[in-house]
Amino acid sequence: MKKIAILGSTGSIGTQTLDVVDKEGDLEVTALTAHSNIDLLEKQIRKYRPALAAVDQEDKAAELRLRIADTDTRVLGGPEGVAECAAASDAEMVVTAIVGIAGLDATLAAIEAGKDIALANKETLVTAGDIVMPLARERGVNILPVDSEHSAIFQSISDQKKFLKRIIITASGGPFFGMKREELAKKTRFDALKHPNWNMGAKITVDSATLVNKGLEIIEAKHLFGLDVDHITPVVHRESIIHSLVEFTDGSVIGQLGVPDMRLPIAYALTWPLRKGPVSQPLDLVRVGRLTFYEIDNSAFPAVELAKKAARIGGTMPAVLNGANEEAVAAFLRDGCGFLEITELIERAMENHRPVEDPTVDDIKAADAEARELVRANLNIAS
Repeated sequence: MKKIAILGSTGSIGTQTLDVVDKEGDLEVTALTAHSNIDLLEKQIRKYRPALAAVDQEDKAAELRLRIADTDTRVLGGPEGVAECAAASDAEMVVTAIVGIAGLDATLAAIEAGKDIALANKETLVTAGDIVMPLARERGVNILPVDSEHSAIFQSISDQKKFLKRIIITASGGPFFGMKREELAKKTRFDALKHPNWNMGAKITVDSATLVNKGLEIIEAKHLFGLDVDHITPVVHRESIIHSLVEFTDGSVIGQLGVPDMRLPIAYALTWPLRKGPVSQPLDLVRVGRLTFYEIDNSAFPAVELAKKAARIGGTMPAVLNGANEEAVAAFLRDGCGFLEITELIERAMENHRPVEDPTVDDIKAADAEARELVRANLNIAS
């Protein structure tokens, strides 16, 4: 039995991870954490009986303690409690499925404790990849990507990394593929949340609509696979069947295919280096019929170029990109800004930031806070 802790167990990736646990049969859950959804977390605790649980919001943690007093699960509160779950449980692997930069401290705590990481929190590497990756190497920790694109790249490279020339990272194009800026200006959160292929949480679904998600994934791939962003090519692939490809020095291109189901990359990360039984429907290429590819329209969707710019500048600039995006998306989801304003606010935050070249974790958090404050200030001016 492989023992795992799941940070963010009530979110989209967390619940699908528990689906994989149910199907695989040889995975034991030792810790579960949530931001605030204690109704679902209580059900998960009663089913999986972890030794530890944590709720990011202290008042919710206190309420949960009373609810599950009849179980043996110890409930911790606050970000420190989440980090303790990542490090103190007897898990061999920690699934980091917390959304946003909020997952950074817990991921670092898990790495410090020598736990392998099933990484579903791309913001950890986007904001602090130059800290996280060296620490993982120092602690002998494996970082196994859960994002479908990075899992595909990881599987396609196999043991051929020294021959790697280029990564081709695929994007669905989201719900607004083919639209121009004039059309995008009218789009609401309800429109943005209608993803054509994937069932994901609200924040990442909006990121897919703006293509910010693809920009973040390019920065994540840079850190995971050691290539600069100019050797990572995004391409729109509407069917979401080829999850990404790699090109080698001899011109060969290898990719990984599968139905658009996050349980596939989750299962691979949890069971690596093995492959276990099926966790999803098989791929039927005849039924798919065709696979199409398109260039990204950077004039309508400037987020990818903004992300590449942040990566080239480095230091604290990727944290500003990410922090401004998180704040802007939160505003968009409460109808506090328009769709096109998301990337405009990101660009403004980047223009106003003076990056720290070799940042500490505190520098990264300060840059994140600065970006959020600038976005909030601009939203107040606009309103």
